[in-house]
Amino acid sequence: MSTPSSDQGDDAPVALQDVFVLSGVPTHTFVAPVEYARLLVALRTPGRSVVIEGPSGIGKTTAAQNAITEAGADALTISLSARKKEDLALIADLPNQLPFGTVLIDDFHRLSDEQKLELADLMKTLADQGASHSKLVVIGINNAGQTLISFGRDLANRIDVIPFEANPEYKIEELVKKGESALNIGLAIRDEIVKDAQGSFYLAQMLAYEACLRDGIYAAAPDVRTTEVSYEMVKAGVMAKLARSFHSVATEFARGSKLRREGRAPYLHLLYWLSQSKNWAINASREATLHPEQRGSVSQVVTKGFLGDLVRSSKDVQSVLHYDSSSSTLVVQDPQFVFYIRNISWPQFAEEVGFLSIDFPSRYDFALSFAGSDRSIAELLFLRLQDDEFEVFYDRNEQARILAEDVEEYLAPIYASDAAIVVCILGPEYPKRVWTRFESKQFRDRFKTGEVVPVVLDDAPVGAFDEAGRVGHIGWSRHGDQDAQGGETVRLLKEKIADVRTTRARKKA
Repeated sequence: MSTPSSDQGDDAPVALQDVFVLSGVPTHTFVAPVEYARLLVALRTPGRSVVIEGPSGIGKTTAAQNAITEAGADALTISLSARKKEDLALIADLPNQLPFGTVLIDDFHRLSDEQKLELADLMKTLADQGASHSKLVVIGINNAGQTLISFGRDLANRIDVIPFEANPEYKIEELVKKGESALNIGLAIRDEIVKDAQGSFYLAQMLAYEACLRDGIYAAAPDVRTTEVSYEMVKAGVMAKLARSFHSVATEFARGSKLRREGRAPYLHLLYWLSQSKNWAINASREATLHPEQRGSVSQVVTKGFLGDLVRSSKDVQSVLHYDSSSSTLVVQDPQFVFYIRNISWPQFAEEVGFLSIDFPSRYDFALSFAGSDRSIAELLFLRLQDDEFEVFYDRNEQARILAEDVEEYLAPIYASDAAIVVCILGPEYPKRVWTRFESKQFRDRFKTGEVVPVVLDDAPVGAFDEAGRVGHIGWSRHGDQDAQGGETVRLLKEKIADVRTTRARKKA
């Protein structure tokens, strides 16, 4: 068996860590991505800056560095990163450093808008001059090129934007086979590695490295050998290591700024949708539209800036996620984090985070029924419940979706079954209005199952609401402190929905 060694002579067998590389630029396992030829031509074109965009871990930086070397510019290349504080001053001073050869700026998306604007202006200048003495190569996440162009529309025809997609499986297989050849081995689980890497060169390196390590292969074997370790064992080992690094940060993000156990878990769902994305990025606003059951809670954290605040406030979250508020785009920055969230047990994770349930059979948690004269109370409850990340049907918030619909057909199922709990605000005008009579007809039978919570105003006629009088209700004084009563009412409603969720979970178990 070979043993690990960090001090190898010229005749020593090639080491595992130099073949399947977990940090730095691979040599034995470098595979040119599909976009490599286009990148190489762009680097050889004077004056035109290059933007390389795409998910993390698919080989953008490695491809750029190899292409720069092949283009003969490596001796005059400076590599900078927007992640490094010491590099930010150098990036900001580039316009004053002409000529500067080739400058590669990694993690471009982390720069401030002001720095992006300055780089956009510099790129335009270099293009107009057809400069052969200076070239900018920036590397960023999805839509990095579009971000640059947004700072100057006339830049579109002056730069080369090269989008890197997830690598096809034959490219991943080529990488693994190169590693096998260098180590003189055969990986019995090659097909599983190729498939589970899901287009990422880095993930393929990580899985192959773990397979070799668990089979005792630390360097090139003198005789050809085939690994015996199962993929299940490799995956379990990788996940155990990744959990130590990423469980706490995933939990921090999923909880948001404050854990609301009874709510709809908007941050957890954003993380789940991100784990399902093929390009490791999602548009948060679009996802809210695609998932009506989470639309209200997710839209709220996006439009009110809570999602952006969460990412900006935590260095741990920033190390794995990037959020562009201008485009509502949430992106994974670390391929290892992608692998982790794709392979965790989501129901178990949700329970560990502290949510009562992530199974929401009802489209809404609450539906409000009220007469127009009591709208101020309804709106107070709606805003309080929405702040606690519940899905609430409130007519004014749904007007755009009701347009051009048959209103009765639209409203009937909401009050009959689509809301877990109906909150009816009962005042003197409630029995007089056409729409409240229609709504109450839909949910009348739900009093028997405890799915209707009456809020009875102190000026409501005595005996006006027979069904409501037979069940427990919440009293409301028009002359009392409205905010305090709203807070107490929402507290009781949260207890009620928590009881409903817990009961459902027990029955399901």
